[in-house]
Amino acid sequence: MIKVLSVFGTRPEGIKMAPVVRELNKYPEFFQAKVAVTAQHREMLDQVLDLFGIKPDYDLNLMRHGQTLYDITSGALLGLKEILEQEKPDLVLVHGDTTTTFVAALAAFYQQVKVGHVEAGLRTGNKYAPFPEEMNRKMAGSLADYHFAPTKTAKENLLRENVPANSIVVTGNTVIDALFHTVGKPYQFSGYLADRVNWSKRILLVTCHRRENWGEPMKGIFQAVKEIKVRRPDMEVIFPVHKNPLVRKLAHDILGEIPGIHLIEPLDYHPFAHLMAKSYLVLTDSGGMQEEAPSLGKPVLVLRDTTERPEAMEAGTVKLVGTDREKILHETLRLIDDSQYYRNMAHAVNPYGDGKAAGRIVRFIMRLFDIDHGNEENYRYE
Repeated sequence: MIKVLSVFGTRPEGIKMAPVVRELNKYPEFFQAKVAVTAQHREMLDQVLDLFGIKPDYDLNLMRHGQTLYDITSGALLGLKEILEQEKPDLVLVHGDTTTTFVAALAAFYQQVKVGHVEAGLRTGNKYAPFPEEMNRKMAGSLADYHFAPTKTAKENLLRENVPANSIVVTGNTVIDALFHTVGKPYQFSGYLADRVNWSKRILLVTCHRRENWGEPMKGIFQAVKEIKVRRPDMEVIFPVHKNPLVRKLAHDILGEIPGIHLIEPLDYHPFAHLMAKSYLVLTDSGGMQEEAPSLGKPVLVLRDTTERPEAMEAGTVKLVGTDREKILHETLRLIDDSQYYRNMAHAVNPYGDGKAAGRIVRFIMRLFDIDHGNEENYRYE
């Protein structure tokens, strides 16, 4: 019996780790699958746990008003120390690039427990963009023993950092597993979205929250969104506004009084996935949406100057537009007005996987521990 402890703390991590946890639970004869959450995001994480039916074995409940990176880092490190000492897992799984990711890898290292890094190898090459994610994933990668890279590009990044090739496996991205699972479950919009949004119009979905965009960059983004709506009144804009007070104030100051721009509360993942599916195109500074929306045939304009997901740019499903008001405006209007340009982006092949990444990760873990389960299906997505 192999004890595997999966650790995560935010909604995006929860979405992407849920398929792995569910896959481990398919094999109770081989794995004792444990889950620890730091809950550095509380409410948004709980939504995901409910959706995927995951009940954590440990919950550090770190979320505090006004919390800093210092608070999250120290609280998670000390809390995970006790959990690791009690459970003594054979393997700790972390995901992606949050503070929880780095700290969980560090805590496991201090206990000399092997670490598997899901969504390994993403890089921008700029330690401050995105901040603090770029260094979180690099430091987690330095501590990890096994690297589950979502794409060949991510694998190549790791090889350039002298990570041993036999510790890397390309699996596809588990977010596609989660997305296909979620959009396959029926959902009917109600309340504000059902009553106030004109679904006969094309929908522009906007998300924006990253630290490096706070202040003037975000102001430029919101002014561009306002101008898009003024110039194309036949579009409906839906913006689930992040709970950060700085983001909320600026969004409401610039966009709050514009008819057809709907500033709504953050959505659970289930309705959000269906909202993506109903959208015409997406403006976002999110990382995960660069993978999710193309899987649903939605062009994505990325409100950042760098991306750790160049595969989508190369495939043509995603385009970087930064935070400059005029560039955002130009590229968005082009997608709205030029049907061939839109089709070229919408129909490009998504490079992030086929919805079977979690199975490949678990089969790789089985091989690590010499488990023979009679399934010789290739565990590599290459």
